Amino acid sequence: MAQHIAQPTVTAPELPAKLPIGVIAPWAVLFGVLMLILLYFVGAEQGATSVMSGEGVHEWVHDSRHLLGFPCH
Repeated sequence: MAQHIAQPTVTAPELPAKLPIGVIAPWAVLFGVLMLILLYFVGAEQGATSVMSGEGVHEWVHDSRHLLGFPCH
């Protein structure tokens, strides 16, 4: 008697659903603005470009400045 061995079927992977640019754009802009604000506070909020008076922001982001390689003193 001959044995019948089932061959695996190969199917193409399903592509993810496409999102219209109108759905992604507002979130991308919001994320970009938030990242620029965060980058400013971590990298430049001290001295001549200071928006807030005092050393409060500098002390809060001091360790992250060193971690990211920004000079601060």
